[in-house]
Amino acid sequence: MKWLQVLGFATTCISVALSTTIAEIQGNRFKSPLNGQTVTNVTGVVTAKWSKGFFLAGESSDDLRVSSGLSIFTTSTTNLNKVKVGDFVSLGGTVEEFRSSSDPNNLFTTEIDSPTSITVISSNNSISPVILGIDRSPPTQQLTGLDSGPDGYLSVPNNVTLVEADDAVLQPDLYGLDFWESLEGQLVTIPNPVAIGFPNSFGEFWVHGAWNVTGKNSRGGLSITIGPDGKPDANPEAVIIGEPLDGTQSPSVALGTTLADITGIVYYQFGFFYVLPTTAPVVTGTASGSAQPTEIESDSSSISFGDYNVENLAPTSAHLPTVANHIATFLKTPDIVFVQEIQDNSGPTDDGTVIGNLTLTNLVNAIARVSNVNYSFLEIAPTDDTDGGEPGGNIRQAYLYRPEKLSLVPGAPAGTALDKVEVIVSNNKPTLNFNPGRIDPTNAAWNNSRKPLVAQWQTPSGQTLFTINVHLTSKGGSSSNWGDARPPVNLPANVRMEQISLVAATFQSFARSILEVDDKANILAGGDFNEYVQTREVFKPLTDVLTETDEVAGVPEVERYTYVFDQNSEALDHVFVSDALVQCGVEIEHVHVNNWAPTLSQRTSDHDPSVGRISLCENL
Repeated sequence: MKWLQVLGFATTCISVALSTTIAEIQGNRFKSPLNGQTVTNVTGVVTAKWSKGFFLAGESSDDLRVSSGLSIFTTSTTNLNKVKVGDFVSLGGTVEEFRSSSDPNNLFTTEIDSPTSITVISSNNSISPVILGIDRSPPTQQLTGLDSGPDGYLSVPNNVTLVEADDAVLQPDLYGLDFWESLEGQLVTIPNPVAIGFPNSFGEFWVHGAWNVTGKNSRGGLSITIGPDGKPDANPEAVIIGEPLDGTQSPSVALGTTLADITGIVYYQFGFFYVLPTTAPVVTGTASGSAQPTEIESDSSSISFGDYNVENLAPTSAHLPTVANHIATFLKTPDIVFVQEIQDNSGPTDDGTVIGNLTLTNLVNAIARVSNVNYSFLEIAPTDDTDGGEPGGNIRQAYLYRPEKLSLVPGAPAGTALDKVEVIVSNNKPTLNFNPGRIDPTNAAWNNSRKPLVAQWQTPSGQTLFTINVHLTSKGGSSSNWGDARPPVNLPANVRMEQISLVAATFQSFARSILEVDDKANILAGGDFNEYVQTREVFKPLTDVLTETDEVAGVPEVERYTYVFDQNSEALDHVFVSDALVQCGVEIEHVHVNNWAPTLSQRTSDHDPSVGRISLCENL
């Protein structure tokens, strides 16, 4: 380090016998070997200050597992005024592994608490940051060796072991958590960073820099993919940029925004490793291009379909006209649209209203004003306050359909909220006892969650199509992927697995019950599954019966995303088809009208819509 040369013999006044190095405090594991001990004559150059204290850089270790940076925690104005950036100081204090009692799944942060005997030995020393991508580069697939299941960090069951309890020797060349831990407290520079999503409510945003990455999509984001070891890639090469240490304001960014080099401190907080920039990052460019209308359109020999989570759409929602424009202009008015999060006629007002026909009427009328296409719609209103979502809104799935292309197969009544749809046999063909209907709506697996909406359709020529519109239980309550519990807590994965099983895999389950009557039946199942297909154990009941359209259509793996969260571009929304549709041809495209928006405020929904086309096999 340059500052060691500058200091010369300044350190001779420090008693070697009584001193402790930063490297000795950090050690080569997640927790300090000196935790709880009092240390003296700890020396280093102040690299940054903030309201919670300051950071020191000590002499580099030859062991890349050992950080040479350290957080000094103090809120004392007297202590903070004693030092400035560039000061070479000596101090004492107690080594602590800090974790807030309100965040028990966080990793510990190594620090010296309440420093004493702060002495400035020299000033105006320089410090060279670690240049990421040159001096050190993060691994690109796994977060930790503790994610040992077949689906890596997405494996079920969750929370099998804890990073801090295991406290293994770091392997920073293999695992992301180990890599960033080995730089804890150090000053680093991220060259040529690219933002991979919108900022959160605190202005923090994720980036990758000029180093090797995997899963990079055409917009510059990092998609969840399957790595060369056959496990889901956790994208540990990304890092979140925190609030600037000098109190300046970070810029607004979006997926693909480029920035000037960012220099800051590696620090763990709020469930993630951060780089805390010394000052506000500077935007150098924005992603080129915007979402374009699909080229997939219906014709006389095919059925086009759309899928869109419209995020709490009420009759008077401000974003309703934009949703309508997306369906009309960008999805090209598909023959049938699976929509999720349609609210009731009073929106979030919890007044006992459950029907959503006004919301749907306003939506189809808005689409008609843009496109001159007149949709019909169908829904089954839920029982009040039983399907989750925004309180009072009673969100549900619904279908918009073009009556000149599709109509409900006649002969069965429409089901109500609690009626259980079942497959019955008529003339050796599968049909429904309720059309439309809901799958096993009183089953406990659907408690406080949306029940799948099923319908059987026919074309003017008499071909039939079964559709299943799903919106599975949310990931609310899940832990950070970068936290202590391994694999991370994915709530409630067991419930989603049970829900998928009800849709697909058990002996009496719905999709299988259709195929047991007619193995050439046309089945289209789509919606917001609130899960990644890379969580293969959860999806296995469904993928044993149906095939995802991305796979059938050959969509590049890195372009399979409808949602951006933390460091990942990911797919929560999926469409699956039966073998008959696979054989007759499937197309699909994800239209990034929302996640390619230039600012968060211009995003209409947190989900992107999808559009596709199928050809119905002869099943007359």
